[in-house]
Amino acid sequence: MAHARVRGAARPLLLAVDRDPASLERLEGELERAFGNGYRVRAELTAAEAVRTLERAHDNAAPVAVVLVDHAFAPDERDTILTTARTLHPDARRALLVEWGDWKSREIARTILSAVAVGDVSYYVLKPWTTRDELFHRTVAEFVQEWSRSDATTMREVVVVAGRSSPRAAEVRSLLVRNGVPHAYRERGTDLADRVERVVRQRGHDLSGVDVLVTMPAIAGAPVLTDPSDVEIAEAWGVRTTLDDDRAFDLVVVGAGPAGLATSVYGSSEGLRTLVVESEAIGGQAGSSSLIRNYLGFSRGISGAELAQRGYQQAWVFGAHVLLMREVVGLRPLGAGFEVEIAELGSVTARAVVLASGVSYRRLGVAALEALTGAGVFYGASVSEAHAMTGRRAVVVGGGNSAGQAVLHLARYCEKVTLAVRAETLESGMSQYLVDAIDAAEVVEVRTEVEVVGGGGDGWLEHVVLRDRRTGLDTEPLRTDGLFVMIGAQPRTDWLPDGIRRDARGFVLAGTDAAASGAWPRERPPRPYETTMPGVFVVGDLRSGSVKRVAAAVGEGSVVVSQVHECLAADDA
Repeated sequence: MAHARVRGAARPLLLAVDRDPASLERLEGELERAFGNGYRVRAELTAAEAVRTLERAHDNAAPVAVVLVDHAFAPDERDTILTTARTLHPDARRALLVEWGDWKSREIARTILSAVAVGDVSYYVLKPWTTRDELFHRTVAEFVQEWSRSDATTMREVVVVAGRSSPRAAEVRSLLVRNGVPHAYRERGTDLADRVERVVRQRGHDLSGVDVLVTMPAIAGAPVLTDPSDVEIAEAWGVRTTLDDDRAFDLVVVGAGPAGLATSVYGSSEGLRTLVVESEAIGGQAGSSSLIRNYLGFSRGISGAELAQRGYQQAWVFGAHVLLMREVVGLRPLGAGFEVEIAELGSVTARAVVLASGVSYRRLGVAALEALTGAGVFYGASVSEAHAMTGRRAVVVGGGNSAGQAVLHLARYCEKVTLAVRAETLESGMSQYLVDAIDAAEVVEVRTEVEVVGGGGDGWLEHVVLRDRRTGLDTEPLRTDGLFVMIGAQPRTDWLPDGIRRDARGFVLAGTDAAASGAWPRERPPRPYETTMPGVFVVGDLRSGSVKRVAAAVGEGSVVVSQVHECLAADDA
């Protein structure tokens, strides 16, 4: 009997499927020219041959990176190829091949949109029309890069080694994902983990009793961290968690979600000495979204972590000071500006302040499940856990877009995903494109009008209990290996002074709402994003009445800087 090949031993496969021999030959040539050194290229004329190629790769444990399928195949043939690829090689990037000029066809556009909506493909690729078609090369290269970041066997910039049931390891992986740090997780006891630990021991490190090991091969000197804190990980990666001696800033931004990052980009690019302080991870709630498909300019979609990382890089290049893993705990007027207190680091001064700290996911409040936080129970999308859920069962709680994105991401790996929603329908809180994709996902079960009331496990989550809100009856324990909770959000405003008024739910009042509160102290009206404390502004999800969308938060962050300039010019903070 033939022995299965060790995964990673074969070069990753790039598969092109086109029923036109001339077109297929050009595809194969362009793929060989651009990727032949590191990847294996296969070109097939029929759906049956393509399926056999995918099955052989699966049987031989050979990785498949990209599958390109001609849209002109009959729908049943096309679906057979894509379904086989998605089932046997969930990490592979899949795309439809279209001819130049096909954008005039509404039928082809509908085919692409439908395939994207149900998760069959990531997007489309224009066929190469000439030798050395660099647009084709670039598009495929982007797919290859995306695949490489999700493939567990790829050499990564950061490596985490820990036991599967380690709550701290789950926290570390979530931290790295949300900050856009490329990394790989190696479960202790596997061959890949043993190799890493062997190398670390050879360098003189004692790993006795170590729960979480973190190595950083991409960094000069290859730092080795044993049971590190979040701050130690950030500092080793090169992210600032301390302040310089000069603590006087024009603008302090509290929070590095989409709104805070946009504020810092526009503020620093327009000459304001800007400090951004983030207590957790770059990107806020959006940073945990596995895929944002409706953000303008990213037609194939973009992960929240990737979008946030790009914003961070822009702010850094423009000169913004970004301080991570630190929490702002106080704010008070000081002379013509403000004093901002940062936990463990002391205070800084600012001529103006923008509040962009967003919101946090609400807790379930079920004691047995709270005790398993990080051990099968995760708040937020926790896309870092998806690979660990391969072949297992997951439950996602929530009815918003973040919950929908998490369900679809987990469905790529899990045997079954259950979505538990309090509302009567998904449509009441989720974008239609996500509803359609969830309806089409065979491994996803949707349960409406239910809530989580119990659960447990021996050191790791083993089951949850749902309650039918219509009957008040509890379900039989639902077997699961992971519970992902996204049940709404609450603002982070407990630390704010009384002079900054909030609505009944704790969201900060601004503009006309601030004026109507009776707490506005000036004769002039407050600016649109100005709070009841002149010179302090609020943007993004933290603002009362805001639209909870990434694009809206970015827009507010860009607009508020002009209001900050007005405030500083008038010297009326």
